Amino acid sequence: MATLTCPNCAARVMPEDLICFKCGANLPRLRSSSDDAPAPTTVMQEYLRPEHRAGRISPAVLRLAFPTGNVEVPAGTSLLLGRDPAESLVAAAFAAYENVSRRHATVMMDDDGHASIRDENSTNGTFVNGDRVLPGIAVRLADGDVVRLAADVSADVLLPRQTPDPASLSRPE
Repeated sequence: MATLTCPNCAARVMPEDLICFKCGANLPRLRSSSDDAPAPTTVMQEYLRPEHRAGRISPAVLRLAFPTGNVEVPAGTSLLLGRDPAESLVAAAFAAYENVSRRHATVMMDDDGHASIRDENSTNGTFVNGDRVLPGIAVRLADGDVVRLAADVSADVLLPRQTPDPASLSRPE
């Protein structure tokens, strides 16, 4: 496998990466003739201070499976979906879709692992299971939902079920 580098900072990157994990720059998409290649994955980095990461933040990760690659959003983070590379870490995934707004929608995972999406006043709308999301209003996402940006960019929502901590289920004696 050939070694690739980020055009912005020259860090080593993988062919399936959508962004450089060192500097955050969007990476150019290489077209592959193989349909068997795994979908690329973009992972949001936690922005919380280390002392806030331990303990109360859910280990759940929301995955949106777009045709151009997977986007993963861990608990305690949010991610802007859109074509503006200055604002969206995953802008390269939407570059070919002119009907996706530059700032289309924000996907959020709260500390408890509850996922939601909010339309950012996009031109062509954000939809969950075919229903339009009102601009500025967060709509809860569940495993199996289908998110659509504009007319033709859909993603399957993969959100693992939360399993309760066994210690919290025991009765005091």
